Amino acid sequence: MTRNIFAFICLLLTVRLLTGFPAQAQQPTKIPRIGFLAANPSGSSDRAQAFRQGLRELGYVEGKNIVIEWRDAEGKSERLPALAAELIRLKVDVIVTAGAAATRPAKETTATIPIVMTSDNDPVGSGFVANLARPGGNITGLSQMAPELAGKRLEVLQDIVPRLSRVAVIGELKNPGNAQAFRETELAAGAFRVQLQSLDVRGPKDIEAGFQAASAGRADAALVLGGPIATAHRVHIVDLAAKSHIPAMYPSSDYTDAGGLVFYGASITDLFRRAATYVDKVLKGAKPADLPVEQPTKFEFVINLKAAKQIGLTISPNVLARADKVIK
Repeated sequence: MTRNIFAFICLLLTVRLLTGFPAQAQQPTKIPRIGFLAANPSGSSDRAQAFRQGLRELGYVEGKNIVIEWRDAEGKSERLPALAAELIRLKVDVIVTAGAAATRPAKETTATIPIVMTSDNDPVGSGFVANLARPGGNITGLSQMAPELAGKRLEVLQDIVPRLSRVAVIGELKNPGNAQAFRETELAAGAFRVQLQSLDVRGPKDIEAGFQAASAGRADAALVLGGPIATAHRVHIVDLAAKSHIPAMYPSSDYTDAGGLVFYGASITDLFRRAATYVDKVLKGAKPADLPVEQPTKFEFVINLKAAKQIGLTISPNVLARADKVIK
């Protein structure tokens, strides 16, 4: 009798081994899903490639052990809230935002799904985080602003434009990131003995009016600030600067690629690559509230010699030698 019971127990264990464990082992592993939200086309851009590179360095390969849901508004910012809602419905594990224009609708759509900023101008001023060291809430990531940028941009303009004394600052001055940048530029202007002419852009029609005012005010150069309006009309801005014969410093390399004269600022591709480290930490259980927002550590200096020639400006070899990229 005992022998029969023992044999029955062995039979049950054998059945369990043959049927239970393999079925359990065959359960699919959940693949993390990232939502990527941008105002402009991004899936095939250099910045997207930098983000993918950052993920690969951490062992993530798109389509194999991670899925990325790419969503962009094709330059129409009003579409971003609907795209953010779409990512929420897909139940993504984390949302990565390409700039403040995308971060705001993501923030307004969810207070629980982690959000990683790639390159926001002023996360604190925009109300996205409580402070850089302890963000609080569900948002963290990277900012492209650094205190030394304002002075460095004026220094570059001074090196490029002989006897620089008056600089027109053109942009959406009410934008939190731009407001902070303008305050820092005001502080730096005194050391360079430069007068600033502030020209607020509230809509597309203000762009041309701004350059007309800069010309009328005898500006030696222009400092163009970023923002949704400027981004959407960057080609027009570059054309106006050329027609006005005003040397202009731009907020991103997108403008120099479009024919603008000079860019000095944070390397946006480096910020996108570094954003992958935040995604990795979040997927491993870290809370955005506890992850400090980082500032840029790598900067780029780009000069477009075609633009310089167009306005009759000669840039010295010493300045060209310092540039990371020269467009000829």
